[in-house]
Amino acid sequence: MHKNEHGQAIGFPVTDWSGASEPTRPLLDGRYASLKRVDSSAVCESLFKAYSTDSTGSNWTYLPYGPFDTLADFTQWFEKTCFASDPLFYVITNRSTGQDAGLASYLRINPAAGSIEVGHIHFSPRLQRTPVATEAMYLMMHYVFNELGYRRYEWKCDVLNETSKKAAMRLGFVYEGTFRQAVTYKQRNRDTAWFSITDKEWPALKTSLENWLRESNFDHAGSQKKSLLDFRPKQTSAI
Repeated sequence: MHKNEHGQAIGFPVTDWSGASEPTRPLLDGRYASLKRVDSSAVCESLFKAYSTDSTGSNWTYLPYGPFDTLADFTQWFEKTCFASDPLFYVITNRSTGQDAGLASYLRINPAAGSIEVGHIHFSPRLQRTPVATEAMYLMMHYVFNELGYRRYEWKCDVLNETSKKAAMRLGFVYEGTFRQAVTYKQRNRDTAWFSITDKEWPALKTSLENWLRESNFDHAGSQKKSLLDFRPKQTSAI
């Protein structure tokens, strides 16, 4: 524990950090995934087709918008929402097929505090439970910590969204707590679960993700040989 001259407990010293940078890169490219910053509505048709493979519409349950019945409705939402600088949206593309398969964004971007959030994550069925999806999240994390110099990377979701919570924990986010009655959406309450990764935790998580993503970890059918949890350091709760 660190103490000041008055004997009071204080936070650990941060003397070699002077702020992070705004995310500006137009492309994040990996072996399986490519993320391109949204710069036109030309991708709307391909994204709408990808999202339409979710025949029940259940993938939209925990998002504050959607589902959309028509391409025109989706395009209208997309043009109103996805061209801002915060949230800053990326289209996720499967490099092997060339298909656009999902969206994700940076938001609550605070370079002065060194804090940034990943959100509006919407993977179509084509993307779910694939190396493409995992690598997309890795590329966004790598950019934040290794290139932009952030200290904190956040993930938030409805506390009832078990899929999102499991995804966060699998990737190495640490559960911090739940904000009760944080917001309302779709005429219902949302208690928000908070997760984060810090810059001190990132190096070990980076290694585990890179090891999992190696070609040698997948068989000829594309199935993993070892899970990401097998590579990851033991996780603890922040509370």
